[in-house]
Amino acid sequence: MVSYEISIGMLLMPIVLYTGSLNLLDIGLKQSNMGLGFILPFFPLFMLFFISSLAETNRPPFDLPEAEAELVAGYSTEYSAMGFAMFFIAEYGNIVFMSWLNVLLFFGGLPFGLTKIALMILLFMFIWVRVAFPRYRYDQLMRLG
Repeated sequence: MVSYEISIGMLLMPIVLYTGSLNLLDIGLKQSNMGLGFILPFFPLFMLFFISSLAETNRPPFDLPEAEAELVAGYSTEYSAMGFAMFFIAEYGNIVFMSWLNVLLFFGGLPFGLTKIALMILLFMFIWVRVAFPRYRYDQLMRLG
């Protein structure tokens, strides 16, 4: 399985080098001096970070190890009631955290009200990507090429 934490860590390096700090408060303060934050100068980095966030949270089309549509096993059928609710809450908590990290790293210079809107837009994009892009099945991967 591919470790997406490596790509996320490597994508953080240009921001850390530009700000000169790993402190999230310093990164936000550096962006507030720029006006719109790091979204314009680091837009390709933002897109790669968002795609890596999708992969890290196992959202389609990056959820091949789970494949809940084809499997009759896994946490979605093994657990019921509160056990399933805890997995579900943890999964969406991870999505909220990754969206918040995206906003903090790339939209940190926005005023507080616009930062909330950027967070809501990124959360919407996580849900939209799940609906818009299908997950390919293992038996159909060879037909793509």
